Formats: sequence, C-alpha cells, structure tokens
Amino acid sequence: MERTAIPRVKICCISSIQEAWTAIRCGASALGLVSHMPSGPGVISEELITKIVASVPPPIATFLLTSSQDAQEIIQQLRRCRTNTVQICDRLELGSYQDIRDALPGISIVQVIHVTTEASLEEAISVTPYVDAILLDSGNQSLVVKELGGTGRLHDWKLSAKIREQVDVPIFLAGGLKPENVAIAVKQVAPFGLDLCSAVRSNGELDENKLKLFFQQLKYCTQEFSPGFN
Repeated sequence: MERTAIPRVKICCISSIQEAWTAIRCGASALGLVSHMPSGPGVISEELITKIVASVPPPIATFLLTSSQDAQEIIQQLRRCRTNTVQICDRLELGSYQDIRDALPGISIVQVIHVTTEASLEEAISVTPYVDAILLDSGNQSLVVKELGGTGRLHDWKLSAKIREQVDVPIFLAGGLKPENVAIAVKQVAPFGLDLCSAVRSNGELDENKLKLFFQQLKYCTQEFSPGFN
C-alpha cells in the first residue's frame, strides 16, 4: 500500500490555556476555539479566545469557529480574536471569501461542509477554489436550531472519501472520531487532518489519558498501513 503520512490532529472546543497546552503536549497541531453557535459544546467568549491565542506558539494553528454568514462580521471577529485560521461553520451568504482575504491576507480559510447527501459533494467542489481547506462534519443546517458541529455523530465516510478524491485542497475529517474507529477513518477517507472533541474529554474536561490513547492509536494504524513509516 502507498505510504501514508500521519494525519494532523486538531483538538476542538479548547476552553482554557491549560487545555490548549495539554493538547499541544500530546501532539495536536491545531486548536479549535468556538465562538457563538446556535447549539453544541465548547462555546467560550471572544475575550477568552484572545487570551488562549496569545499563549499559543506560532507553529500551532489556531482556528476561530464562527457561525456568522457575513464576511464583514467574520473579519471583525478575527481582528478581535487574532487567530491565524477561520473555520466557517455555516454557508457564507453576505460578502465573499475574497473580502476576508483582502482584509486579512495572512488568514487561512477553512470551510465546513456538513456531509449529508451527494449535494455535499457539489457544495465542496464549488467552494474549493476560494478556501485553503475543507472540514467535513456531521452537522445539520436545515434544523430550526442549526447543528454546526460538535454532534459526536459519524457521517457517511464513503461520501467523505469521494469529496476528498475530487477536491484539491486539504481535507479535515470531523464527527464521531475516537480511538476505536480512527484506523477505519484513516484507511477509508485518507484525510489531511482529523478533528475531534468529545472523544478526548471526561465530564466536559480535556482528558490527557484519552488524548494520549488517541494519538497512540493513530500512530499505530498509520504504521500498519505504511510499513516502515517512522
């Protein structure tokens, strides 16, 4: 089998400087910081997001998760929070990705696609030219109270794999990932990155032992698929 790199790992719903550093020590290369959402876990104030970001060393990607659908609102959020990446969890309806790039040239833009039907593939293909990466998640934008992530549910990884094959930007996979299924996720989808939250928490708090177990399983399964990988 073709050699496979170990996917990068983003730990989401970071709620303190301590949690940020626990994730970094265990091997996370990206942290998710959740601003206002219509539902779901991990929401913290923009003031706290700014404090956490200030404590994180430059090699680590800091993702601002936003539910805003307005490019100008997102620009203002980013200026306040000072993350180096924005994760747009809903469809952008006012303004454009280019507006964000023009205002903040150094910011990476990650668009969430909630994988539900074949229409998700079309949506992913349509936004690919304008973003730096796509994050495939298990939310539902059609509910009265939108689910924009943090559901802990799996979605159809066959469809995720099809999206990954047809777009030319990095793919992050989210939704229900845990030590027991990470090998299947890596083998089936071959994502650039993995995004997780609930599987590495106990009573809502980031659990260092669960984090270590996840990273051990990830390394093991990648070595299994790619003999000789170090």
